[in-house]
Amino acid sequence: MACGTTFAKDQPVAYVDMQYILKNLPQYEQANEQLTMLSKRWQKEVDAAQQEARVMASNYQTEQIFLSETMRAQREQEIVKKEQEVLELKRKYFGQEGELYKKREALIKPIQDEIYNAIQDLASEKRIEVVKDRSADPALIYMSSKLDISDQVLHKLGAK
Repeated sequence: MACGTTFAKDQPVAYVDMQYILKNLPQYEQANEQLTMLSKRWQKEVDAAQQEARVMASNYQTEQIFLSETMRAQREQEIVKKEQEVLELKRKYFGQEGELYKKREALIKPIQDEIYNAIQDLASEKRIEVVKDRSADPALIYMSSKLDISDQVLHKLGAK
């Protein structure tokens, strides 16, 4: 076990700050803006459908005493159907495999792949064995700026 620890210490290590890198890539900012616009548009559509369901339920509450048993059952079914449509719309746009997820994957993944390739190239050029993301490491208290290759990654990507 001591040998494993010694080996790990002897490996050349560098750090990147992925948040910093992403923040400084114009294509990432553009992709984020596009995702935000789509999300807002889809949320408006969901909100409108929810409002329609609320109005249907409110109208039903008001008119319920004037409706026959058959009409009440029919209106209740319409309200339930509308609420299910709202849930389906939310799932369609914002679910795990929804449109927002697919769009994010299409816009962000190529940028992440480009960053990964730049990091890999730099690591190979500088003979770095391990590259860690310091923005994702809550245990990291201090790091020498000499170990941070974030600006070099940005340079390799043609940014900044």
